[in-house]
Amino acid sequence: MKRMMLSGLLFGWALLATAEPLPSWHNTPAEQAERVGQVLDTDTGLWLSADELVKRLAPAEHVLVGEQHDNVDHHQLQLWLLQRLQQQRPQASLLLEMLTPSQQSAVDSLQNGDIEAQPEQLAEQLNWSSGWDWNLYGPIVAWALQSGINLRAANLDREEIRTLYRTPVAVSPRYSTQALAELRETIEASHCGQIAEPQLGAMRGIQQQRDVRMGEQLTAAPAPALLLAGNFHVRKDLGVPLHLDGPAPIVVMLQEVGKPMPSAEQADYLWLTPAAPEQDHCAQWQQSGD
Repeated sequence: MKRMMLSGLLFGWALLATAEPLPSWHNTPAEQAERVGQVLDTDTGLWLSADELVKRLAPAEHVLVGEQHDNVDHHQLQLWLLQRLQQQRPQASLLLEMLTPSQQSAVDSLQNGDIEAQPEQLAEQLNWSSGWDWNLYGPIVAWALQSGINLRAANLDREEIRTLYRTPVAVSPRYSTQALAELRETIEASHCGQIAEPQLGAMRGIQQQRDVRMGEQLTAAPAPALLLAGNFHVRKDLGVPLHLDGPAPIVVMLQEVGKPMPSAEQADYLWLTPAAPEQDHCAQWQQSGD
């Protein structure tokens, strides 16, 4: 019944990516980027096709797929991957960094058929955050709802973040010295160097607890479960996998051509894509403050 209620709304988005060929690139591939669309097995150094990646991921209980948030090609490939995996075996759960616990009741109501989805109001019904471009994530959310997949929030709520900012948590002993140094450097860079030491520690704690939460939600979700999150969150050496006990999940990072290639200590597979145009967020930040 719930699928029938959603089918009219979601039909167009659900068919956005076909089952076989990869979607056409939105960004322009770099010259001589012959590996674009292929997947590097970081352990063996072998290059795989996207279909070969699907076959390797299908038996896994837990898969983490990292993204560059503003790269359109990454979201198109995510939808393609989800659809192809669904053909191989039913996908039990899809977890999103972009959803918070306060939104879960709305997701459940849509999935259970308690409320009827409205074509132009789905983002509003989900209280979707404007910080996540709905045009990029909407097709994935819609496909999950139409397919009857258990869609779960994986992030922290705003009030939880405020509490962590006021009362920072202790640094996890699971981090290596190198990982802590990279976390610090990344947080400083994301704030354009304009962050004081106390705030930096608080932001590091928030990053840590986001990863802890994502890991908890992944473990609790019916398997096979797949988490979509930023590349930093899925990294094996400092993201969600670091906080998990038991069998390690498979980590796939959507990797823009021309950027440094992560190692086997950071990801199991690197799926090469064209790079999105560079944006100087610090310049935009400075202009907004003028």
